[in-house]
Amino acid sequence: MTRLPARDAMPRVPRQFWVVSLAVAVILIMAAASTYAARPAMSAAQTITTNTPIGPAVLTIGPRALAGWAALVISGLMLLVFIYRPRQFIALWTTGWALTGLSLFLASAEYRPPMLGWMLYGVSQFLGVIAALVFVLSADAYRSPLRFRREYVLVLVPVLLWFALAPMVLEATPVFAPGHLMIAGALAAAAVAHLLLLRQLWMLGAMVAGAGLLVLSALNAWTAIALPSPAADGAANLLIISAVVYLFVAGGMQLMTFEDVTHELRESNRELARAKDELSRAALTDPLTGCRNRRFFDEVIGRELQRHRRYSIPLSLLFVDIDRFKAINDTYGHDVGDEVLKQVAAFLLAHIREADYVFRWGGDEFLALLSCSEAEARTRGAALETAFTRSPGAQGMPAEVRLSIGCAEIKDDETDVMSLVKVADDRMYENKRRAAS
Repeated sequence: MTRLPARDAMPRVPRQFWVVSLAVAVILIMAAASTYAARPAMSAAQTITTNTPIGPAVLTIGPRALAGWAALVISGLMLLVFIYRPRQFIALWTTGWALTGLSLFLASAEYRPPMLGWMLYGVSQFLGVIAALVFVLSADAYRSPLRFRREYVLVLVPVLLWFALAPMVLEATPVFAPGHLMIAGALAAAAVAHLLLLRQLWMLGAMVAGAGLLVLSALNAWTAIALPSPAADGAANLLIISAVVYLFVAGGMQLMTFEDVTHELRESNRELARAKDELSRAALTDPLTGCRNRRFFDEVIGRELQRHRRYSIPLSLLFVDIDRFKAINDTYGHDVGDEVLKQVAAFLLAHIREADYVFRWGGDEFLALLSCSEAEARTRGAALETAFTRSPGAQGMPAEVRLSIGCAEIKDDETDVMSLVKVADDRMYENKRRAAS
């Protein structure tokens, strides 16, 4: 009985999702409660009236309430993004937009008694400040995870008390201009924090969000300077302009999320490419000596033969053997033998051109592929034998360590390279016997 292929598993919902979801749900409940507990303002400048086709019912929605619902919708979208991209900065975005929506809801209606309305307006200003500060933290959290401290809450408690209690006595005067100036300052800091991300990596979303937050900072500063109260003429127009800019900021944040995913995929691809190169290098390199191995010889020899024939470049083989290597292993141990192999490999790599190849052929044997004629290869081989005995590395080795080298040239019509390797090997043994006699 064949099994059906398993469907792709749903992404695991992170624990932070439920925390943020609970916070957004509480904010939604508070926003709904403030909407139904308050009597909405009916001025023409602050309401949008729609006649329903069902009957004479009239739906009245203030600009602040409309902007509040838009902020909560954005918060909900961010929350959905957080499921698939559980990052702290997205959770902070979600919280910031939810606090922005609640702030707008609290200031969107008239309350009875008026003292309650002024207190809630002060609280809404405080929430606007907190939302802007959360946007600052979100940019910092993009670089590295943040840790919240109890001192943050202790600093904000007296500010909350002032924003909540002062309006009950002095109405909007002590919190209107100061609140908007504080919001402007926090939004400017958030804008700078997002724009500074461009120093780390180029992100169009960070630029859009930072520019939008900078415009919002200017609008809040203008509100504090140009308007005497939240009910002054022009307040609704500034609010509508701010709502449009907030949409651009939200779009920039969504684009940042997409760019963050793209950047992570790009980095993952680079890491995979580096890992692939390292594996390929490890598969084609002798781990003890650092020379190329026989597998790499099999890969490169075909290409070199084609280049040899096409451009009439002479090509020769040097077969290198370490004299009395078995006796060195037996007498001094394999650790000394391994050290000898490393020193010989380092010598060959240092004295053979980078355009040529050095391979560890097996045991104590090395093979070099040179772009030269047989006569030049024979000369270079003899020079290598002499230079090795005088090299600093050879001075610390057992006295019997010497190199024997044989060579063979690859002709234009040659098809069996391994037979030429055998020829170079035989000539190496001839040289070894000649040197011993």
